[in-house]
Amino acid sequence: MSELSGKRVVITGGGSGIGEGIAKALAAEGCRVVIGGRTVEKLKVVAEGISGEHTVGYHPLDVADRTSVETFFVWAKEILGGVDILINSAGINIAKRSMAEMVPEDWDKVLTTNATGAYNCMAAVLPGMREQKDGLIISVASIAGLRAIAGLAGVAYCASKFAVSALGTAVAEEEKKHGIRVTTIYPGEVATAILDRRPVPPSAEARAAMVQPEDVAAAVIMIAKLPPRANVLEMVIKPTVQTFI
Repeated sequence: MSELSGKRVVITGGGSGIGEGIAKALAAEGCRVVIGGRTVEKLKVVAEGISGEHTVGYHPLDVADRTSVETFFVWAKEILGGVDILINSAGINIAKRSMAEMVPEDWDKVLTTNATGAYNCMAAVLPGMREQKDGLIISVASIAGLRAIAGLAGVAYCASKFAVSALGTAVAEEEKKHGIRVTTIYPGEVATAILDRRPVPPSAEARAAMVQPEDVAAAVIMIAKLPPRANVLEMVIKPTVQTFI
C-alpha cells in the first residue's frame, strides 16, 4: 500500500493536461481525488476514465470566481472531509500576447485566473490545514515564472507565473510553523492543449520532445511522498532536448 493511500487531494484544472496527469497518478497511489475545472464534460471524461481504489469526484470550478471557489471547496470538503494536498494546476493563456497586441481585458483574464486563482484556492484550504497542522500545496507555475520569455509565453502569462512563484515562496515561509509545505513547480514546455493557443503552435514532432504531463505527475508523487520534515520549495523540470524554452 502506498504511503499516499487515503490522502485527500483537490486538483484544479483537472480536466486536461498537467492536472489530468496528476489526477491519474495520485489516484493510482490510492489517494482520494477530486478535480475541478470550467468544463464539466471534460472533468467527467477524466474522472470516469480513472480506475483506482477510490472514485474520482468532479465539480465545476472557475478559480477566478470567488463564489465558484467557495462552492467548490464546500463540496470538496463534504466529499473528502478535509484536504491534505492541493494541486493548483488551473491556467490559461491568450493568443494575442505581446504588449502591442494584448487588450487590457485579456491581461485581467490571465492574471485573475493564473495568479489570483491560485491565491483563491490556497486561501480556501489553509484554515483546515492549519487546524490539522499538516498540508501540502503544489502550484504548477512555468519556467516563464523564473525568467520572462515574453516573445513566446507573453507578457501577461509571464507576469502571472512570477506572481505564482512569489505567492508560493511567501506562503511557504508563513505557514511552515503550521506544518504546511508549499512547492512551486516550474515546467518548461509541456505537451498540452494550451500550446494550441500559441501564435504558431508547435509541430507534433516538437511536442513529442517536450515534457509530458505524466512527467510532471511523477515529480508531484515524489514531492508528496517526502516525510513532513522535508519540503521541496521549488522544482524546475525541462525537456532534455531543447525545443523552444
